[in-house]
Amino acid sequence: MNRGQNGRRGQVGARLRAAIGATLLVALLGGLPVIASQATAVPTPRVVTVATHDLEPFVMTQGAIKSGFTIDLLEAIAKREDWTLSYVDVANVAEQLKAVSDRRVDAAATAISITADRTKDYDFSQPILNSGLQIMVPTSKLEQSTPGLRDFLNLVFSKMMAIWLAAGLLVSVLPAHIIWLSERRHEHPMVPKSYFAGVFRAFGWSLGMLAGQPDDIPRHPLTRGLATLWAFVGLIFVAFYTATLTANMTVAKFAAQINSPADLLGKRVCTVANTAPAEYLNSIGVEAQGVAAIDDCYATLKKGDLDAVVFDSPVLRFYAAHEGAGIAQIVGTIFEAEDYGVAFPNGSEGRRRFDEGLLSVREDGTYDLIKQKWFGFENAGSADQSGS
Repeated sequence: MNRGQNGRRGQVGARLRAAIGATLLVALLGGLPVIASQATAVPTPRVVTVATHDLEPFVMTQGAIKSGFTIDLLEAIAKREDWTLSYVDVANVAEQLKAVSDRRVDAAATAISITADRTKDYDFSQPILNSGLQIMVPTSKLEQSTPGLRDFLNLVFSKMMAIWLAAGLLVSVLPAHIIWLSERRHEHPMVPKSYFAGVFRAFGWSLGMLAGQPDDIPRHPLTRGLATLWAFVGLIFVAFYTATLTANMTVAKFAAQINSPADLLGKRVCTVANTAPAEYLNSIGVEAQGVAAIDDCYATLKKGDLDAVVFDSPVLRFYAAHEGAGIAQIVGTIFEAEDYGVAFPNGSEGRRRFDEGLLSVREDGTYDLIKQKWFGFENAGSADQSGS
């Protein structure tokens, strides 16, 4: 009896173990595709949304294509950080920053000035460009003036005139000695045979030849040949002197009424409202016309209703060198230095990764290539919307 019960129990246990083993095998085989897919899956790049607005040469949009200094830099950094960028177009910097504070975007970038007030509300990246403000005036404000008596007297007593007189004296000393040495051999020389008196007389004759008015004629045949050669030298010297004098006396002098921020007081000045340039002008007491976009300043400038436009130097220089050529001109030097950065929400991890990417593109030379591409025109000396 006991032996039969034990046999039945052994059979039940064997069946149970077989069922459990089959279940585990099915589970294992069913999970293999999942494990395999996890092992071969490619990480999905993170999508980073960036608020931008068009501002030459930082951001420019043609159809669905964006280009510009900031765009190229963002794309280079995104490639290193394995980001996919998605751009959100807004009208100006104020809307860019609001989109960041509302966390509708991950970052904002164009040419946003890093200021003390802004750093209280946003995390800014390391500077993507160092620049400053500059003044642009219409070409009609550059006045041509005619040289007067004061200009003539300044030229007469100028360093240039002293150099030319010294040159005339020096180039006459050597010929004076040669003339004296050759002429004194003649029976009736035009110069005294004694050294000091003879050289002094020959020196005066050499200066006369430079002016084209010699007061005597050499007697010795060799001296006459030298005199002919010296006459050609005198013609060349006088020609160069006359050309230099004429150029300095007749060159058109262009004098701008505005050359520095101090000259802006009481003038009709335009800039973009709620930007660093607007804050600066207000701080020095300049009542500037604030507009929504820098294009509005350009349009008013073309109409002749402005004395100056104050804005970011790269933007104004790009406009003056391209669309504004012949219409506007940059005056004075860069003032109120400022840095441009990318704005992130406070505490954003993206800011740290962006800085790492920025450092990388600086180290490998990519940054320099991008900067040269978009700001190479500044090396030769001299955009469409709003910034700062």
